[in-house]
Amino acid sequence: MNQENRSELDDELLEEYDFSKMEGGVRGKYAQQYHEGAKLVMLEADVAKIFPDAKSVNEALRTLSKIVLQNQTNL
Repeated sequence: MNQENRSELDDELLEEYDFSKMEGGVRGKYAQQYHEGAKLVMLEADVAKIFPDAKSVNEALRTLSKIVLQNQTNL
């Protein structure tokens, strides 16, 4: 990391956030649990314009899945 990037990072943290004084912290402690429930997909540009965040994508997929399930039971 060059000095310019290092300064930008340092400027974002307040002085009271002295992580060197923290004890017992474990980096990535919950990372595996988080990733077990998450699936990452790449949205194409045209789709990403319509669904800009995870919440909007999940809402759309839940709605679509309800329609699909209803149509499967009506066959």
